[in-house]
Amino acid sequence: MKDSKQFEALLKSLDGQKYGAYKRLKGTYRFERFRLAVDNIQSDPYAPPSKMRIIMDRDTAGIPDDLLDGKTKVIAASDFLTRAFADQIQAEKKASKGRASIQIDRCGQEILERTSVMIGEKELEVRFEVGMPAAGRKILGKAAVHIFMDILPKVAEKALLYRNLDQEALKEQTTLMVDQTYVKEELARRNLVAFVANDSILPRKSGVSDRPMEGAVPFASPERFEIEIALPSGRKVTGMGIPEGITLIVGGGYHGKSTLLQALERGVYHHIPGDGREMVITRPDASKIRAEDGRNIEKVNISTFINNLPAKKGTGAFSTENASGSTSQAANVMEALEYGSSLLLIDEDTSATNFMIRDARMQKLIAPEKEPITPFSSKVKPLYDDKGVSTILIVGGSGDYFEAADQVLMMDEYRLKDVTDAAKEIAATEGYRRENSFDDQFGEVSSRIPLKSGFSKSGKDGRLKPKGRTSILYGREPIDMSGLEQLVDASQTNCIAVMLDYFRNEVLDDRRTLSEAADVIYAHIEKNGLDSISPYTGHPGNFALPRKQEFCAAINRYRGLKVKSSRS
Repeated sequence: MKDSKQFEALLKSLDGQKYGAYKRLKGTYRFERFRLAVDNIQSDPYAPPSKMRIIMDRDTAGIPDDLLDGKTKVIAASDFLTRAFADQIQAEKKASKGRASIQIDRCGQEILERTSVMIGEKELEVRFEVGMPAAGRKILGKAAVHIFMDILPKVAEKALLYRNLDQEALKEQTTLMVDQTYVKEELARRNLVAFVANDSILPRKSGVSDRPMEGAVPFASPERFEIEIALPSGRKVTGMGIPEGITLIVGGGYHGKSTLLQALERGVYHHIPGDGREMVITRPDASKIRAEDGRNIEKVNISTFINNLPAKKGTGAFSTENASGSTSQAANVMEALEYGSSLLLIDEDTSATNFMIRDARMQKLIAPEKEPITPFSSKVKPLYDDKGVSTILIVGGSGDYFEAADQVLMMDEYRLKDVTDAAKEIAATEGYRRENSFDDQFGEVSSRIPLKSGFSKSGKDGRLKPKGRTSILYGREPIDMSGLEQLVDASQTNCIAVMLDYFRNEVLDDRRTLSEAADVIYAHIEKNGLDSISPYTGHPGNFALPRKQEFCAAINRYRGLKVKSSRS
């Protein structure tokens, strides 16, 4: 292995040469406190940046073992080091007036399992990218020396050595994530679907910023739902425990209903200290359900909600390339149940009205056998009674759900009130009472088996390329994931693209259901690490683990998908 002085000499010797000569740098070099692995060199100045790794012994980093004993703490610490590395890059860029083109995966408000910093038993590894400096297509060797011999060692020392880190902040983040994990486990033990701590700050700074809003009204639990949880850290947290069942959140416009639901959507993830939603914890398999006009649906059993179509068209294995609002929302519900969601989150503002409700007057005008849509209001109670699946529903324009609701909470100027008794009284009043409100049973949830023939593309047509957070190109065909509101990071989409490649090549066998196939991939990742599914040796540095819900949803939005029933 060559040392840093040899690396510096090589950089100097490349000054003024054609850009392709940078490829001579590939290899591993020993620096004073770390090894630098140059894994991939960009082909020209305008190509994606070069991929590299810093590999440091844990003894050198000096992070105490009690901050890394367990997967939860390792994920928290890896996230912390990624942020610290990014901060130091920015500081050095500022000091060098932007001449250092180094970058690492960007983190948001959530703490996700990432591949940017991997912490093993003996080493930690930082995966980053460098735009190799050039003038036109000629190498700027002296500028490269400055990046690798001056800037990069400073970044590594300040961001990776424990003595230079904000040690209290690192401890706070690892401790917090252990506490968050405990609360998530406590939900199941207490038959709750979500928890919102008192004094949480739910509103965000703006529509383009996910940071907490300054001066926002802190959350306070209605007395009836307030609980206390003793945390592993020794602290106690009080707040609202939302029970299993059917929960309505009502109120006027702009009073904070959707803000609360959005916090619950993101509560499937851990959050960094200072986010304001650190202790908003939701069942990890919760699915946000909405209408998605135009989405592809492939043989989904939506007969629970859509039946009696003209010309006696069946809906037990319904397919369309251009779904309506109601059929898309029906499919979204059934698909979420197919891959195991135990909680549905629904906002009427993003729902199809005719899927959600049919008022008493319309029921009297149109005979049931003439109306193909059974509204969700008729199915929400048997969904819980038969299937054990809870629903949290934001409503502001209809009281059709009052009879079914187990609890009704009103948001009034960002303050939550328990109005369950008042809602039930209104629902029982003559003139407001609904007839034949609920079906006796929910209906069948079918499982589908994805077929290998649907993933037979090869060559350029078979490439999977992520395009930001909401889209993946499969050859020339986009997989549109803009309707997946719980997909929060472009690095999750990067990971989904690679998981899809692994899925089609290693998992599909025309026998496993979609849910079973997804479980195989997640079991492989759990055993072998997130980077084990990547074909890129040594440097998949921009992956963040998506949930099973978003991975399966991406497959369902692939227009070439072919499936068969698990019973056929």
